[in-house]
Amino acid sequence: MDDLTDSFLIDGTRVDGPVLVTGAGGCIGAWVVSILSRSGVTVVACDLRDDRARVAQVMGTGRAEALTWETCDVTDAGSLNAICDRHGIRAIIHLAGLQIPFCKADPAMGARVNVEGTINILEAARRLGLKRLAYASSTAVHGMPPGGPVISTLYGAYKLANEYTAQVYWLDWSVPSVGIRPNVVYGVARDQGMTSAFTTAIAHAVQGAAFEVPYGGALSWLYAGECASAFVAAICRDGDGAPVFDLNGSTMTVEAGLAILSDLVPGHRITTTGTPLPVPPDLDDGPIRGLLGDYPSVTPEAGIRATFEAFRRG
Repeated sequence: MDDLTDSFLIDGTRVDGPVLVTGAGGCIGAWVVSILSRSGVTVVACDLRDDRARVAQVMGTGRAEALTWETCDVTDAGSLNAICDRHGIRAIIHLAGLQIPFCKADPAMGARVNVEGTINILEAARRLGLKRLAYASSTAVHGMPPGGPVISTLYGAYKLANEYTAQVYWLDWSVPSVGIRPNVVYGVARDQGMTSAFTTAIAHAVQGAAFEVPYGGALSWLYAGECASAFVAAICRDGDGAPVFDLNGSTMTVEAGLAILSDLVPGHRITTTGTPLPVPPDLDDGPIRGLLGDYPSVTPEAGIRATFEAFRRG
């Protein structure tokens, strides 16, 4: 599986000590811990459960099993602080959170995990005097306030609250952070959430099965490895302030993605409804690249091919 992360590895000396990665069992988390671990960085993977299935998809079962893994509910500040102390954490990449459907199904739980959990992370960083903290916001914040062209969700409301909270932590206590808003992510281990359908479609194409992508038109194409690289780059330097950035990747139509897939699997049975998603497809990556530098960029052609090849290998 090394070829999936080969182009995203960093000089491990850029990271000053052990890194805690919350939400390590999710898609972006799986890529982040894989890149850091293979780069020689000491990583403490953390999630609600010890489920390494997605990590194993990215870095292989053996390496996934060798990771230091802590189980913790981010709403439990005591457990979170104990993990940080036990491992001498010097940087945090906070990815843990409940996505759009789960926040809608249980709004109170969504608020506890997404908002209170992020406050607990900021408090841990404050207590330890950390200078390197990156956290996942979302382009769902562009749906706030409700009533515009972008879909409004509780998830987006919670993420916007986190952005303002992080800014107050900088103003009141000089806790630096970098907030990153990934747009539509695709690639190996992206198997959950409203916009995971094209990755599912690639897996179906490998199997020769039919699948309909429930959206179409112009879309953000953010390869999972590129997304993870941005989070890694954000903790490779001491922070200053609490900036927040959109992370878009490329802009391309779903129909063009199907054409790329046709080159790999002629006659595949993947279709699209053509229904546009109420999300912005073409946000600007210039500001985040201006701060973080030249982390790897992946074209949709390369990302779709890499995902296809990985699924074909099994």
